[in-house]
Amino acid sequence: MENLREIFQIMTRRFGLLDKNCCTAGGVDISLVQSHIIYEIDRKHNPSIQQVADSLAIDVTTFSRQVQSLVKMGLVKKTPLPEDRRIHILNLTTEGKYIATVIDGQMNVYLKEVFSHMSEFEQEMVINSIKLLNESMAKSSVCCTPLG
Repeated sequence: MENLREIFQIMTRRFGLLDKNCCTAGGVDISLVQSHIIYEIDRKHNPSIQQVADSLAIDVTTFSRQVQSLVKMGLVKKTPLPEDRRIHILNLTTEGKYIATVIDGQMNVYLKEVFSHMSEFEQEMVINSIKLLNESMAKSSVCCTPLG
């Protein structure tokens, strides 16, 4: 049997998931975690800090530090909920929306180029396989939690 860990290690490296900065947009260096946070805020409607942290499986303390850095960069706005000021709602600023759009464009160009080396059948096969893998990972009792 093939070495599965090696296959995933190589894919992780090729996808740039180990890079300190995943992308530069509008002259701003964005880390991979920040990119994921921006993406989640952009696709949800007025999410709370807890909702985004949960969807990314990041503990709230670490997540809050990342959000603070994005607030300082002027990309995210953190607003207390009027009816419960302990809950903070996250929104992208105009600059944050721009960064989200630029990163999205960069990723789509990258993925389009990667998939251009495959036939239409191979593309569908890979996409369906990734969907299946994501579904299986969601059902796993050990996925997405620190081992040990």
